[in-house]
Amino acid sequence: MLLYLLKRLFSLIVTLFVASLVVFVVLEVVPGDPASYMLGINASADTVAALKSELGLDQSRFARYIQWVGGMFQGDFGTSYTYRTPVAEMVRERLNVSLPLTLFALTLAIVLAFPAGLLAASRRGGAADSVVMAITQLGVAIPNFWFAMWLVLLFAIKWQWFSAGGFPGWGEGFFVGMKALVLPAVALALPQASILTRVLRSSLLDVLNEDYVRTARAKGLTRRQALWRHALRNAMIPVLTIIGLQFSFLLAGAIIIENVFFLPGLGRLIFQSIAQRDLIVVESVIMLLVFAVVVVTFLVDIAYAWVDPRMRRGF
Repeated sequence: MLLYLLKRLFSLIVTLFVASLVVFVVLEVVPGDPASYMLGINASADTVAALKSELGLDQSRFARYIQWVGGMFQGDFGTSYTYRTPVAEMVRERLNVSLPLTLFALTLAIVLAFPAGLLAASRRGGAADSVVMAITQLGVAIPNFWFAMWLVLLFAIKWQWFSAGGFPGWGEGFFVGMKALVLPAVALALPQASILTRVLRSSLLDVLNEDYVRTARAKGLTRRQALWRHALRNAMIPVLTIIGLQFSFLLAGAIIIENVFFLPGLGRLIFQSIAQRDLIVVESVIMLLVFAVVVVTFLVDIAYAWVDPRMRRGF
């Protein structure tokens, strides 16, 4: 087990190193100069050069890469070109919105998906299975911003149960903050719940056809008992993979939803920074999201060993 953990940690470090190189190189070749963008087209060459020197953009690319990576190891993501504030502080403020939103949406997706997936698998070919599959097909096909617009029209404009957007801040109280995240969390959760439901159903049906499940049925267990006692745990491996990927997707891919609801999260920060050519912010936030994806993948691999005893013996 220890050897496996060391191998996974080594793979994590290599992935982060390669990702940092790719992110830095790709953003360096993007057309446009941050200093020229900030000063405007009428700025003189001397003024642009002075601003480049102030921002550290006059250094070699290798020197800037080493400085950037070294700073991240120390928790220093640099200083925003546009706002002239530490990037780490900006990220921390935006994470106060994005992370609770991600956890809220993922929890809703799991709460919706597990009962629906279990119901569909236990009623294979029946009316309940058909209804669940039809609903999840719509959930997969319809984009989450469409759900977001309908949620705003119904619950914010027509019934006025929730606000149409914005975030009051956690200083106003926990429940006030969570209420502001309800509609965006639902909009994010519905497509993910549909995907998770279909994966869980397929995985359960595959496991229910295994010999050990048929043996359990032959010994007198009902289909539901065999599903709960034997099938569910072994069907969790692909489900855990999807949950891990969904966490990463929700944390990194909520740009549209955050803009629909005017939420000051990481997705909106990336969008604004790209528009303003604030490359240090874009680089640092993307690396943070890459780190989150890699760590979640690592934790999912560890969860495999807990779910499947065969994998523990293999370690």
